[in-house]
Amino acid sequence: MKEISIVFMGTPEFAVESLSQILSNGYIVKAVVTVADKPAGRGLKLKISPVKEFALSKNIPVLQPLSLKDPEFISTLKTLHANLFVIVAFRKLPEEVWSIPELGSFNLHASLLPQYRGAAPINHAILNGETETGATTFFLNAGIDTGTIIMNERISIGNNETAGELHDRLKVMGAELVVKTIRAISEDNLYPREQPGSDIALKGAPRLFREHCQIEWDRNATDVHNHIRGLSPYPGAFSVINMDGSEKEIKLLRSEITDEVSDVKAGDVRIVNNRRFLVACSDYFVEILQLQPSGKKTMKAEEYIRGLKAGKIVFINPLL
Repeated sequence: MKEISIVFMGTPEFAVESLSQILSNGYIVKAVVTVADKPAGRGLKLKISPVKEFALSKNIPVLQPLSLKDPEFISTLKTLHANLFVIVAFRKLPEEVWSIPELGSFNLHASLLPQYRGAAPINHAILNGETETGATTFFLNAGIDTGTIIMNERISIGNNETAGELHDRLKVMGAELVVKTIRAISEDNLYPREQPGSDIALKGAPRLFREHCQIEWDRNATDVHNHIRGLSPYPGAFSVINMDGSEKEIKLLRSEITDEVSDVKAGDVRIVNNRRFLVACSDYFVEILQLQPSGKKTMKAEEYIRGLKAGKIVFINPLL
């Protein structure tokens, strides 16, 4: 069995669980690499990443290079004499970095590679209505999420599960997979395999921007529902609501598909018993369960309904 010493690289809360499980399983982490502190909030106070916050609480040295190609940073990595780099939710590494450790550098990706390569695999799996996804560990190479697969595990996706809920489950499952991968490397018990080539159709997972978030109500109810839960809670599916000529933006965070056939124009709102908030799609109504009006807190649809004035309510379809 090989003795393992690790440099861990990651930034968001998703990566903290992996670092925590690495430590709790007794592995040595020589240092953590994360993004530089950034000004945030109204006071523009410097905000540290969740990974840095956790690393400092465990007295682990933290490196925050502005450039991953900085010669001083690369020299520092080499002097640590770590023989394995573990990467979870971090930037693309240059070859000068990932080629340093003797045992290689591996990444955890929240999909069943080669499907959903890219920055937002959890969101895109739900946006596309997948019923299953997973996590994959793979050795880094020069491409983006294209390296040799070490291990993967599958997980089902619930019909109404949001991206946030799936994120939290994959965070834990992925961390367990990271530890299994480290153990397999230490025991030299690896069966890596190349990712399938161009003979299969691949679905990507590019970064999501605001223009991807506006709801198109003239799509079918399944697509609209997947759009809402696939972007919940972040970046958040939104629509513009027209209430008697006054337009306001609103985020929709949780929904269900109803069995009520739509008999009105897509985007029309039907309030039922002052409790249910239904929106017409091209085939059925979708029921909105949770939402966030612009500038206000997240609330249940029933609470939102109580604050509405009488009058016609319509969601506006975006101009395509």
